[in-house]
Amino acid sequence: MIGVNKVILIGNLGRNPDVVAFPMDRNGENPGVVKKASFTLATTEYHRNREGMRIEQTEWHNVVCWRNLAEIAEKILRKGVTLYVEGRLQTRSWEDKEGNKRYITEVVADNFTVLTGRPHNDEGGANEQRTASLNGRNNPLEEILTSDTEPLGDLPF
Repeated sequence: MIGVNKVILIGNLGRNPDVVAFPMDRNGENPGVVKKASFTLATTEYHRNREGMRIEQTEWHNVVCWRNLAEIAEKILRKGVTLYVEGRLQTRSWEDKEGNKRYITEVVADNFTVLTGRPHNDEGGANEQRTASLNGRNNPLEEILTSDTEPLGDLPF
């Protein structure tokens, strides 16, 4: 049986993306980097308890973008913007300094759309909607994705 791993979130960025560049070597020619952007996204739901009081519940999600999507995130995402994210869940584990096994579940983003917030140049003005995608189904950010943008390749690990 085939499974489905699909996540759709709409929330607010908790912080500016952290971007890390990993060195990449393609068979000894043209070394480059693979970028990873990570950020937190807060989703908030409201409901009423038995007494009729409105209760707010906020969940924090760890979101990760790779390659071209990470470059776009680095350039346009800022703390506080409302973001629509599509992706998949991924859980990974590692051992901490004390030898304890630790786990983290992340949303690996396939695409995102900025729904509200200031433009990336912080000059104010009207709200705008910007879409970034790995699969090309959405309108790319033409000022960022150019013919010089490196195509997707294998991760170095």
